[in-house]
Amino acid sequence: MPKVKIIADSTCDLSRELLERYDVAVVPLYVTLGGQSYRDGVDMTVDQLFAHCDSTHEVPKTAASSVSDFIEAFRPFCEAGQDIVFLGISGHFSVQIQNALLAAQEFPERTIRCVDSQNLSTGIGLLVIEAAERAQAGMGANEIADAVEALRPKVNAGFVLDTLTYLRRGGRCSGLAALGAAMLNIKPQISVIDGKMAPTDKFRGHIRRVTQRYVDKQLADIERIRPRRVFLTHCCWPQDWLEEICEHVRARGYFEEVLTTSAGCVISSHCGPNCIGILFMEK
Repeated sequence: MPKVKIIADSTCDLSRELLERYDVAVVPLYVTLGGQSYRDGVDMTVDQLFAHCDSTHEVPKTAASSVSDFIEAFRPFCEAGQDIVFLGISGHFSVQIQNALLAAQEFPERTIRCVDSQNLSTGIGLLVIEAAERAQAGMGANEIADAVEALRPKVNAGFVLDTLTYLRRGGRCSGLAALGAAMLNIKPQISVIDGKMAPTDKFRGHIRRVTQRYVDKQLADIERIRPRRVFLTHCCWPQDWLEEICEHVRARGYFEEVLTTSAGCVISSHCGPNCIGILFMEK
């Protein structure tokens, strides 16, 4: 058993297979619909989320894991004699890290490092895997956390959105802007910069065709990217579309792994269906 347990929150959007491969535990955030709270990745699927939102036009609300959630998540590993490195969504989006830090105070006998990823989705996932590989190699909690914090600026994370409807419903985009984008068939690129989301480009056309142009732009200077792995993280993309864009990336013969994952309910509730991102780490 590694001496350090890696824990992430559910917005890391890693697949079950990757979580098992790297022995990562997950603390779910919450989505509230119809007055009922659901644990991200546990109680509700993304398809169910969108079906409810589209039929009711209700705005999904998201909430951080509670301090007690973190205490219960940390407890079994602390009692087993393991230290912990927790990685959570950017502090600009949630109070996850603050709650995790409060929970860590309940276990003064253990070293618990709570790392603000300054990112979201598999932008976090890239750092989680880096942490897990170091834990498997026997590094200590402080060494792992310091190494991951040094890697944060190297993560390149962004998505192309098919619709601004969900950003508009959540108050992150005006109705006029959403209407204009729809009328002009504009697909905005949203990137994570300094832990915050910002529009960085826009494309026009069908999302399936737009994505190839977006990917080509992101990979234009491919030598600056670490070749170990790249993520294609999507929300409700049809399988044939996904296979097509994966092959478009694999054809470069550059990456050792091209990994695909589905965005969870928390990320999807802001991005909407048919969004997709290519996420990687720079050298």
